[in-house]
Amino acid sequence: MSLINILKPGGRNGLSSRERRDPIGFTVAALNRLAQSDLIDRVGLRKQTEQAVFTVTRNGFKTATAAGRQFKKVSGNTLAGTRAPAAKASGLFDLTPTDDEQMLVDVVTEFATEVVRPAAAEANETCAAPEGLLKASLEIGLPILGVPESLGGISEERSATAGVLVAEALARGDMGLAVAALAPGSVATALGLWGTVAQQQTYLPAFTGDDVPAAALALTEPSVLFDVLAPATTAERAGDGFVLNGVKSAVVRGAEAELFVVGASLDGKPALFLVESSTEGLEVEGDPSMGVRAASLTRLELNDVKVDADALLGDADGEAYTECVRLARLAWCALAVGTGQAVLDYVTPYVNEREAFGEPISHRQAVAFMVADIAIELQSMRLLTYKAAARAAQGKDFSREVALARKLCADKGMRIGLDGVQLLGGHGFVKEHPVERWYRDLRAIGIMEGAVLV
Repeated sequence: MSLINILKPGGRNGLSSRERRDPIGFTVAALNRLAQSDLIDRVGLRKQTEQAVFTVTRNGFKTATAAGRQFKKVSGNTLAGTRAPAAKASGLFDLTPTDDEQMLVDVVTEFATEVVRPAAAEANETCAAPEGLLKASLEIGLPILGVPESLGGISEERSATAGVLVAEALARGDMGLAVAALAPGSVATALGLWGTVAQQQTYLPAFTGDDVPAAALALTEPSVLFDVLAPATTAERAGDGFVLNGVKSAVVRGAEAELFVVGASLDGKPALFLVESSTEGLEVEGDPSMGVRAASLTRLELNDVKVDADALLGDADGEAYTECVRLARLAWCALAVGTGQAVLDYVTPYVNEREAFGEPISHRQAVAFMVADIAIELQSMRLLTYKAAARAAQGKDFSREVALARKLCADKGMRIGLDGVQLLGGHGFVKEHPVERWYRDLRAIGIMEGAVLV
């Protein structure tokens, strides 16, 4: 039985009743089946990326968005959709993962090590994730991790903690590929958190089925002193709908995305809108970046884009938008922790094996202290990120915690990347070693807004 059949609503017979009740256990079961299957050998990581993809993403392009599928529109029901309940609080300050969560971390880490890491260098050069890797990420259930079980997902309660653990584990393989793999699930999670009944019935079946669409959050804008909470993109009321105008940047896999969640200013308040790629007035342009290149980042131009009234995702007073920003920042903190851990795991054996003047360079205090500082800062980043995730999962206010985590991860994450390059000396500057790529990726933490969320 293939994993994709196991993950389908009608194909869970291979799971125990406990696994069906427990979303983390369900995911672990699926991931374990992946690890035991021959899928890893079939993803074709060595296959050369299509030259056309390489050309348009590296050199830039400007074209209409992907034609996309025709989503079966459900309208009329504006009631709040199904929401996963908040996680239960134990009352203890204990961030130790549960047994199931630890299993999840172990198996996703194995996937990141055996599938993601080997594909990272080529994906960085071509600015595109391998198709086989993306398909494998679908089979392990990433798009439905944050979707309520009653809607075809695997979440019985809010899954910010599980999402953080998955994002961290994937980023240990490569941040860019992690972002590319997590983007569709981020849109599905947003629909689960703020979608109406009609919106969920229209779009979520595509994410819980076999043919999961590429999708992206579009919050960042290419403007000086950009404030994500005050987007320059506008949404004006027009008849029974809205007209959107503006430019979004750092849109993940925008050339192939079939659904966008676009942030825009409506009546002076930020709001989220669902925009299908087939909507007239959309154009996508290649926007290769310094880091996170494997995510195929693009710009999305909206020129008099008309959407219906039911395209508004969540409320119009900015609360859903603000929560989206915070959950996205939490995801980026998790990605920073994962990439920082990759740096630490790489430089530690290097400094112990690299010899100078007849002894390992780790015997020098300047080197040993630098490695120790990486470990210390990394643990503090992880602690704040996990605490913010726990409060988010419990439905508590986590604005303070996520602000502290983002500040620390942005500052110390970039420092960890810099120190990693420094510890390798001249080797840190060449592409033979992945540390230079991780340094470039870590610089995105304080810049990127949206793209992924948990």
